[in-house]
Amino acid sequence: MSRNINMAKKPFILISPSIESRGVEFHDQSLSLSLRYEQAILAAGGIPVVGPVTADRAVLAESVRRCEGILLTGGDDINPDLYDSGLPPAVKRTVEQTPDGGGRDLGELLLIQEIFQQRKPLLAICRGHQLLNVAFGGQLVADIRQQVPGALNHQRMDKACEVVHEVALTPGSLLAKICGRKTLGVNSTHHQAVREAVTPFRAVARSADGLVEAMELQAEVADWLPFMLSVQFHPERLLHVDNCYSVIFRKFVLNCTRNSKN
Repeated sequence: MSRNINMAKKPFILISPSIESRGVEFHDQSLSLSLRYEQAILAAGGIPVVGPVTADRAVLAESVRRCEGILLTGGDDINPDLYDSGLPPAVKRTVEQTPDGGGRDLGELLLIQEIFQQRKPLLAICRGHQLLNVAFGGQLVADIRQQVPGALNHQRMDKACEVVHEVALTPGSLLAKICGRKTLGVNSTHHQAVREAVTPFRAVARSADGLVEAMELQAEVADWLPFMLSVQFHPERLLHVDNCYSVIFRKFVLNCTRNSKN
């Protein structure tokens, strides 16, 4: 009985999946989600729930309503028409969009609206970090190598589970408090990036080439959500490196637990 009670206290965390062109079972379009996301949520005390890939507003609203927090994950590039319809052809050719024709983009934009309307805790990672900025009218760097002269190599897929560069943390920010330091080592597996954080967000971490590596809500609107942290890197792939990456998930799940009691 006590075990069931303890399980009942664990918050349900809605996790956004990717789409892959050829799934294992029938080699057709399928949901795809790295186990590392689920493992990180489980280790932090939450119960992961894979979200639906749909643009049905009612379904998304009910999905958010039934969960105590939302994790927006990584994946394919975001359709550049959502943030910059005038990209040069050479840059646009580098974009690898979701195989469902952009349906994930549209569905997750609606999901973000529901998250803010229902005021649920939010952790956004990589693509989720970028889409969050786009959802509020921000732009992205569509291809770092072509659009940011002298940029670091951010596309280190060969070291997806290793620290490859440092980012400077804003003193007093949530991420700085979680890590207890002024800089943080991160992995880097992206070729798109947030150029500048758009209102209501503020940049709280930057790489040496100036790209935004983390965002949180501006102080005057910090109460919009019980918890909000958005990061470009993949903390779920660095849990073995340093405890601070685990703390990111624990703080998120803790706030989801508190939110479930409200």
